[in-house]
Amino acid sequence: MQQSALAGVGLIRSDVATTSCISSVYEPSLGFIVQGEKVLQLGDKEIAYGPLNYLASSVHLPVSARVVVASAEQPYLAVKLVVEPKEVTDLILELGEKAPVVEADFSCPEVNCGLCMAQMDIGLLNAVSRLLNLLDNPADAPILAPLARKEILYRVLRGEMGARIRKFAVADSQANRISRVIALLKDHFAEPLRIRELADRANMSESSLFHSFKQVTRMSPLQFQKKLRLHEARRLMLSEGLEAASASYRVGYESPSHFSREYSRMFGAPPRADVNKLRGEQQVSA
Repeated sequence: MQQSALAGVGLIRSDVATTSCISSVYEPSLGFIVQGEKVLQLGDKEIAYGPLNYLASSVHLPVSARVVVASAEQPYLAVKLVVEPKEVTDLILELGEKAPVVEADFSCPEVNCGLCMAQMDIGLLNAVSRLLNLLDNPADAPILAPLARKEILYRVLRGEMGARIRKFAVADSQANRISRVIALLKDHFAEPLRIRELADRANMSESSLFHSFKQVTRMSPLQFQKKLRLHEARRLMLSEGLEAASASYRVGYESPSHFSREYSRMFGAPPRADVNKLRGEQQVSA
Protein backbone atom coordinates (compact mmCIF):
# COMPACT_ATOMS: atom_id res chain seq x y z
CA MET A 1 0.00 0.00 0.00
CA GLN A 2 1.21 3.47 -0.89
CA GLN A 3 0.01 6.64 0.81
CA SER A 4 -1.19 9.07 -1.83
CA ALA A 5 -0.80 12.84 -1.92
CA LEU A 6 -4.36 13.09 -0.57
CA ALA A 7 -4.60 12.96 3.22
CA GLY A 8 -6.03 9.68 4.46
CA VAL A 9 -6.11 8.06 1.01
CA GLY A 10 -4.04 4.92 0.38
CA LEU A 11 -3.61 3.09 -2.94
CA ILE A 12 -3.21 -0.69 -2.82
CA ARG A 13 -1.85 -2.99 -5.54
CA SER A 14 -0.84 -6.63 -5.77
CA ASP A 15 0.37 -8.32 -8.95
CA VAL A 16 0.02 -11.83 -7.52
CA ALA A 17 -2.50 -13.80 -5.52
CA THR A 18 -1.22 -14.71 -2.05
CA THR A 19 -1.33 -18.24 -0.70
CA SER A 20 -0.92 -17.28 2.95
CA CYS A 21 -2.86 -14.75 5.01
CA ILE A 22 -1.34 -11.41 5.97
CA SER A 23 -2.29 -10.15 9.42
CA SER A 24 -2.88 -6.49 10.12
CA VAL A 25 -5.00 -4.13 12.22
CA TYR A 26 -7.68 -2.27 10.32
CA GLU A 27 -8.43 1.24 11.54
CA PRO A 28 -11.78 3.00 11.07
CA SER A 29 -11.87 3.28 7.29
CA LEU A 30 -13.58 2.51 4.00
CA GLY A 31 -12.00 0.17 1.46
CA PHE A 32 -13.02 0.16 -2.22
CA ILE A 33 -11.97 -2.68 -4.55
CA VAL A 34 -11.45 -1.63 -8.16
CA GLN A 35 -10.11 -4.90 -9.57
CA GLY A 36 -9.33 -8.40 -8.28
CA GLU A 37 -10.69 -10.19 -5.22
CA LYS A 38 -9.74 -10.48 -1.56
CA VAL A 39 -10.77 -12.65 1.40
CA LEU A 40 -10.72 -11.32 4.97
CA GLN A 41 -10.89 -13.29 8.20
CA LEU A 42 -12.16 -11.54 11.32
CA GLY A 43 -12.33 -14.01 14.18
CA ASP A 44 -14.77 -16.69 13.00
CA LYS A 45 -16.16 -14.54 10.18
CA GLU A 46 -14.96 -14.67 6.57
CA ILE A 47 -15.68 -11.91 4.06
CA ALA A 48 -14.97 -12.29 0.34
CA TYR A 49 -15.22 -9.16 -1.73
CA GLY A 50 -14.38 -8.12 -5.27
CA PRO A 51 -14.82 -5.39 -7.89
CA LEU A 52 -17.17 -2.54 -6.92
CA ASN A 53 -17.58 -3.86 -3.39
CA TYR A 54 -16.64 -1.68 -0.47
CA LEU A 55 -15.75 -2.56 3.08
CA ALA A 56 -16.53 -0.45 6.15
CA SER A 57 -14.45 -0.87 9.30
CA SER A 58 -16.17 1.00 12.13
CA VAL A 59 -13.50 0.34 14.79
CA HIS A 60 -9.91 -0.90 15.06
CA LEU A 61 -9.94 -4.62 14.24
CA PRO A 62 -7.15 -7.22 13.89
CA VAL A 63 -7.78 -9.21 10.70
CA SER A 64 -6.08 -11.69 8.39
CA ALA A 65 -6.38 -11.22 4.65
CA ARG A 66 -5.22 -12.65 1.36
CA VAL A 67 -5.60 -11.58 -2.25
CA VAL A 68 -7.21 -14.43 -4.17
CA VAL A 69 -7.51 -12.94 -7.68
CA ALA A 70 -4.59 -10.93 -9.10
CA SER A 71 -2.06 -11.11 -11.93
CA ALA A 72 0.55 -8.91 -13.59
CA GLU A 73 -1.92 -8.21 -16.43
CA GLN A 74 -4.87 -7.57 -14.09
CA PRO A 75 -3.48 -6.68 -10.65
CA TYR A 76 -5.53 -6.39 -7.50
CA LEU A 77 -6.32 -2.69 -7.07
CA ALA A 78 -8.03 -1.03 -4.12
CA VAL A 79 -8.41 2.33 -2.41
CA LYS A 80 -8.39 2.90 1.35
CA LEU A 81 -10.00 5.97 2.89
CA VAL A 82 -9.21 6.54 6.57
CA VAL A 83 -12.26 7.92 8.38
CA GLU A 84 -12.14 10.06 11.51
CA PRO A 85 -15.03 9.26 13.89
CA LYS A 86 -15.76 12.99 14.25
CA GLU A 87 -16.36 13.22 10.50
CA VAL A 88 -19.08 10.59 10.79
CA THR A 89 -20.65 12.08 13.92
CA ASP A 90 -20.77 15.59 12.46
CA LEU A 91 -22.35 14.37 9.24
CA ILE A 92 -24.95 12.30 11.12
CA LEU A 93 -25.96 15.40 13.06
CA GLU A 94 -26.16 17.36 9.82
CA LEU A 95 -28.26 14.66 8.15
CA GLY A 96 -30.75 14.49 10.98
CA GLU A 97 -33.97 12.86 9.80
CA LYS A 98 -32.52 12.23 6.33
CA ALA A 99 -30.47 9.32 7.68
CA PRO A 100 -31.83 5.89 6.67
CA VAL A 101 -34.17 4.15 9.08
CA VAL A 102 -34.39 0.84 7.19
CA GLU A 103 -31.34 -1.40 7.06
CA ALA A 104 -31.06 -3.37 3.83
CA ASP A 105 -27.99 -5.49 4.57
CA PHE A 106 -28.42 -8.60 2.48
CA SER A 107 -24.72 -9.20 1.81
CA CYS A 108 -23.61 -8.81 5.43
CA PRO A 109 -26.21 -10.18 7.86
CA GLU A 110 -24.26 -9.75 11.12
CA VAL A 111 -25.68 -6.30 11.82
CA ASN A 112 -23.58 -5.67 14.93
CA CYS A 113 -20.22 -6.64 13.42
CA GLY A 114 -17.63 -3.87 13.15
CA LEU A 115 -16.47 -4.98 9.67
CA CYS A 116 -18.93 -5.45 6.82
CA MET A 117 -19.24 -5.30 3.05
CA ALA A 118 -21.72 -3.76 0.60
CA GLN A 119 -22.02 -3.08 -3.12
CA MET A 120 -21.11 0.34 -4.49
CA ASP A 121 -23.88 2.18 -6.33
CA ILE A 122 -23.24 4.62 -9.16
CA GLY A 123 -23.39 7.66 -6.88
CA LEU A 124 -20.72 6.30 -4.52
CA LEU A 125 -18.58 5.12 -7.43
CA ASN A 126 -18.65 8.59 -8.99
CA ALA A 127 -17.80 10.23 -5.66
CA VAL A 128 -14.75 7.97 -5.18
CA SER A 129 -13.70 8.67 -8.78
CA ARG A 130 -13.90 12.42 -8.19
CA LEU A 131 -11.66 12.10 -5.14
CA LEU A 132 -9.06 10.05 -7.01
CA ASN A 133 -9.12 12.39 -10.02
CA LEU A 134 -7.74 15.07 -7.72
CA LEU A 135 -4.43 13.18 -7.72
CA ASP A 136 -4.01 14.51 -11.28
CA ASN A 137 -5.09 18.00 -10.23
CA PRO A 138 -3.15 18.77 -7.04
CA ALA A 139 -3.93 22.49 -7.22
CA ASP A 140 -7.65 21.68 -6.77
CA ALA A 141 -7.14 19.16 -3.96
CA PRO A 142 -7.05 21.52 -0.93
CA ILE A 143 -10.54 22.83 -1.75
CA LEU A 144 -12.22 19.88 -3.46
CA ALA A 145 -10.81 16.88 -1.52
CA PRO A 146 -12.74 17.69 1.70
CA LEU A 147 -15.92 18.03 -0.37
CA ALA A 148 -15.31 14.70 -2.11
CA ARG A 149 -14.64 12.99 1.23
CA LYS A 150 -17.85 14.39 2.65
CA GLU A 151 -19.84 13.18 -0.36
CA ILE A 152 -18.40 9.67 0.00
CA LEU A 153 -19.35 9.53 3.68
CA TYR A 154 -22.76 10.99 2.88
CA ARG A 155 -23.48 8.31 0.29
CA VAL A 156 -22.25 5.55 2.62
CA LEU A 157 -24.49 6.81 5.42
CA ARG A 158 -27.42 7.00 3.02
CA GLY A 159 -26.67 3.52 1.67
CA GLU A 160 -27.37 0.04 2.98
CA MET A 161 -24.68 0.20 5.67
CA GLY A 162 -25.70 3.61 6.95
CA ALA A 163 -27.86 2.33 9.81
CA ARG A 164 -25.14 0.09 11.23
CA ILE A 165 -22.45 2.77 10.99
CA ARG A 166 -24.74 5.11 12.94
CA LYS A 167 -24.82 2.56 15.77
CA PHE A 168 -21.10 3.05 16.36
CA ALA A 169 -21.31 6.85 16.19
CA VAL A 170 -24.40 7.52 18.31
CA ALA A 171 -23.41 8.23 21.92
CA ASP A 172 -24.47 5.69 24.56
CA SER A 173 -25.53 3.05 22.03
CA GLN A 174 -24.31 -0.49 22.74
CA ALA A 175 -22.04 -0.44 19.68
CA ASN A 176 -20.60 2.93 20.70
CA ARG A 177 -19.82 1.60 24.19
CA ILE A 178 -17.97 -1.33 22.64
CA SER A 179 -16.05 1.07 20.39
CA ARG A 180 -14.89 2.89 23.54
CA VAL A 181 -13.81 -0.43 25.09
CA ILE A 182 -11.85 -1.22 21.92
CA ALA A 183 -10.15 2.18 22.14
CA LEU A 184 -9.16 1.43 25.75
CA LEU A 185 -7.75 -1.96 24.80
CA LYS A 186 -5.87 -0.44 21.88
CA ASP A 187 -4.24 2.20 24.08
CA HIS A 188 -3.49 -0.14 27.01
CA PHE A 189 -3.00 -3.57 25.43
CA ALA A 190 0.28 -4.15 27.31
CA GLU A 191 -1.50 -3.97 30.67
CA PRO A 192 -3.28 -6.94 32.33
CA LEU A 193 -6.82 -7.44 31.04
CA ARG A 194 -9.45 -6.59 33.64
CA ILE A 195 -12.94 -7.31 32.35
CA ARG A 196 -14.60 -5.83 35.45
CA GLU A 197 -12.82 -2.51 34.93
CA LEU A 198 -13.70 -2.43 31.23
CA ALA A 199 -17.34 -3.23 32.03
CA ASP A 200 -17.48 -0.43 34.60
CA ARG A 201 -15.95 2.06 32.16
CA ALA A 202 -18.56 1.10 29.55
CA ASN A 203 -21.40 1.05 32.10
CA MET A 204 -22.21 -2.56 31.20
CA SER A 205 -22.35 -5.88 33.01
CA GLU A 206 -19.45 -8.27 32.40
CA SER A 207 -21.67 -10.76 30.56
CA SER A 208 -23.20 -8.04 28.38
CA LEU A 209 -19.76 -6.64 27.59
CA PHE A 210 -18.42 -10.06 26.60
CA HIS A 211 -21.44 -10.84 24.39
CA SER A 212 -21.52 -7.44 22.66
CA PHE A 213 -17.74 -7.35 22.23
CA LYS A 214 -17.82 -10.70 20.46
CA GLN A 215 -20.63 -9.53 18.17
CA VAL A 216 -18.59 -6.51 17.07
CA THR A 217 -15.13 -8.09 16.80
CA ARG A 218 -15.99 -11.79 16.32
CA MET A 219 -13.54 -12.62 19.12
CA SER A 220 -13.26 -12.38 22.89
CA PRO A 221 -11.55 -9.41 24.62
CA LEU A 222 -8.61 -11.70 25.50
CA GLN A 223 -8.19 -12.84 21.88
CA PHE A 224 -8.45 -9.24 20.72
CA GLN A 225 -5.77 -8.10 23.19
CA LYS A 226 -3.48 -10.96 22.15
CA LYS A 227 -3.67 -10.00 18.48
CA LEU A 228 -2.94 -6.34 19.27
CA ARG A 229 0.08 -7.37 21.35
CA LEU A 230 1.48 -9.60 18.62
CA HIS A 231 1.00 -6.97 15.92
CA GLU A 232 2.79 -4.35 18.02
CA ALA A 233 5.63 -6.77 18.82
CA ARG A 234 6.04 -7.45 15.11
CA ARG A 235 6.20 -3.71 14.43
CA LEU A 236 8.79 -3.18 17.17
CA MET A 237 11.04 -5.92 15.78
CA LEU A 238 10.66 -4.78 12.18
CA SER A 239 10.80 -0.99 12.64
CA GLU A 240 12.89 -0.54 15.78
CA GLY A 241 15.13 -3.60 15.55
CA LEU A 242 14.17 -5.09 18.94
CA GLU A 243 14.97 -8.71 19.69
CA ALA A 244 12.00 -11.03 20.23
CA ALA A 245 12.45 -11.20 24.02
CA SER A 246 12.61 -7.41 24.39
CA ALA A 247 9.56 -6.95 22.15
CA SER A 248 7.62 -9.57 24.11
CA TYR A 249 8.24 -7.79 27.44
CA ARG A 250 7.38 -4.41 25.87
CA VAL A 251 3.91 -5.59 24.78
CA GLY A 252 3.05 -7.27 28.07
CA TYR A 253 4.25 -10.89 27.84
CA GLU A 254 6.01 -12.33 30.88
CA SER A 255 7.45 -15.38 29.08
CA PRO A 256 9.39 -15.04 25.80
CA SER A 257 8.79 -18.72 25.03
CA HIS A 258 5.04 -18.26 25.42
CA PHE A 259 5.26 -15.19 23.20
CA SER A 260 7.18 -17.14 20.54
CA ARG A 261 4.59 -19.93 20.48
CA GLU A 262 1.68 -17.53 20.08
CA TYR A 263 3.58 -15.48 17.50
CA SER A 264 4.26 -18.59 15.41
CA ARG A 265 0.61 -19.63 15.54
CA MET A 266 -0.54 -16.21 14.35
CA PHE A 267 2.07 -15.33 11.73
CA GLY A 268 3.08 -18.83 10.61
CA ALA A 269 6.76 -18.59 11.59
CA PRO A 270 8.91 -17.85 14.69
CA PRO A 271 9.61 -14.15 15.33
CA ARG A 272 13.15 -14.01 13.91
CA ALA A 273 12.28 -15.94 10.73
CA ASP A 274 9.12 -13.92 10.14
CA VAL A 275 10.84 -10.55 10.57
CA ASN A 276 13.75 -11.57 8.31
CA LYS A 277 11.23 -12.60 5.64
CA LEU A 278 9.38 -9.28 5.93
CA ARG A 279 12.62 -7.32 5.64
CA GLY A 280 13.51 -9.25 2.51
CA GLU A 281 10.12 -8.51 0.99
CA GLN A 282 10.52 -4.81 1.79
CA GLN A 283 13.90 -4.74 0.02
CA VAL A 284 12.46 -6.43 -3.06
CA SER A 285 9.53 -4.00 -3.05
CA ALA A 286 11.87 -1.02 -2.77
